[in-house]
Amino acid sequence: MFHLHNTLRNITIPSALIEKTFSEKLKKALSNGDMVNVNLDWREAVPHPDDRVEYELWTNSNDECGAKCDMLMEFVKDFRGAAQILEKGGYTQFTPHYITWFCPRAFTLSRQCKSQCINHGRYCAPDPDQDFSSGYEGKDVVLENLRQLCVFKVANEAKKPWVWWDYVTDFQIRCPMKEKKYNKECADAVIKSFGLDGIKIDKCMGNPDTDSDNPVLKEEQDAQVGKGSRGDVTILPTLVVNNHQYRGKLEKGAVLKAICSGFEETTEPAVCLSGDVETNECLDNNGGCWQDKIANITACRDTFRGRVCECPLVDGVQFKGDGYRHCEVSGSGRCKINNGGCWHESRDGHTFSACLDVDGAKCQCPPGFKGDGVKSCVDVDECRERKACQCPACSCKDTWGSFECSCSGDLLYIRDQDTCISKSGAEVKSAWTVVWVIFIGLTMIVGGGYLVYRHKLRSYMDSEIRAIMAQYMPLDSQAEVPNHFHEERA
Repeated sequence: MFHLHNTLRNITIPSALIEKTFSEKLKKALSNGDMVNVNLDWREAVPHPDDRVEYELWTNSNDECGAKCDMLMEFVKDFRGAAQILEKGGYTQFTPHYITWFCPRAFTLSRQCKSQCINHGRYCAPDPDQDFSSGYEGKDVVLENLRQLCVFKVANEAKKPWVWWDYVTDFQIRCPMKEKKYNKECADAVIKSFGLDGIKIDKCMGNPDTDSDNPVLKEEQDAQVGKGSRGDVTILPTLVVNNHQYRGKLEKGAVLKAICSGFEETTEPAVCLSGDVETNECLDNNGGCWQDKIANITACRDTFRGRVCECPLVDGVQFKGDGYRHCEVSGSGRCKINNGGCWHESRDGHTFSACLDVDGAKCQCPPGFKGDGVKSCVDVDECRERKACQCPACSCKDTWGSFECSCSGDLLYIRDQDTCISKSGAEVKSAWTVVWVIFIGLTMIVGGGYLVYRHKLRSYMDSEIRAIMAQYMPLDSQAEVPNHFHEERA
């Protein structure tokens, strides 16, 4: 049994047990040359991951119990910052607890119980220096424990529960037992410095000399009893995360990992992704993930859960892929990152790229080139392959990615029309000739229209005049027009 225990303790790599049938499938896949990717996912082992993690610390205000007290004080001081970030952000619900026990009724009047207990033996703590005749007594510890509980309650009512961490840290520094400052006067000064209501705290603490229960400490003793999957709290310090006792080292990074594991993936706060909890697995062979050494981009990311291979987001451009064998840029802006993985080349001050800055687009050689667009794009000879510059007076010269056309003599090449025109004054005369032709044509059209209009107008007027005259003097060329007017008789 001893040998097995040592063997398990020496295992430093992630490990898990699987069924034999599943292992046979894995071996078969490997023998066939298939890629096998196995992830160890601890989410099922984490107690109810959700949006907020509940955790509690069972502690003690005693600072003279040796190495254990020193470790506890160091942890509270180191973890304060992270705890307050989690609490202020609403990511966690923290509750401090303090262990006490009661003195058997038959011994409540004994010297030991009187020096170690308050409320007539109901709430006790061990003597700090195990000397009942000198130094601080156990009841002093109980009273400070009670005060720290009331500090938390009053701060919580003011919606500032994280002030507990400030008070406890400062009290340890400003009011140590070894300097004989472990007393109410020093504690009140610390309380005042944080703006807490000292009257409310005193009222919460109650009278330690009464023969009755103290509601705050009674609640603490009830909480010590194990509930559900959590066992009894019997030793200090004890950390409980989501009602499961923490079994690891009481150290900032380790505790933060345990708390952060209570969040569902992608919902953990930024403090969970800080350098304090990184695993640094990406430093060794890039964690086995994809990487682009030229652009210095990697899919490996260290987290408190271990390294993950996820295609990254770089300068607003998302990479897509499995994260292990390949990642490729996608979306707009893809050409900003390593030219989108496409071919590109520069010569003589000119740069060409096969990358199209369109989501889902593939690499495509630009006009004037041909190839796969990824590894190569070769210049096309437009003069020979595409028959550029076909006009009679044109001559063609191939260039890298394009071509140049020129004209013989004193002629200018017009590329859009693939033609040559004169650069001399004849070109200007030709232009004015066209203008004059257009002007004369318009003049003729207007004049012709005017003549037609005059002809029609004259014809109309002639017919009207002839009709009027015919009523009084019939013309030889037409029949007599009947007279519709009658002479009136007297």
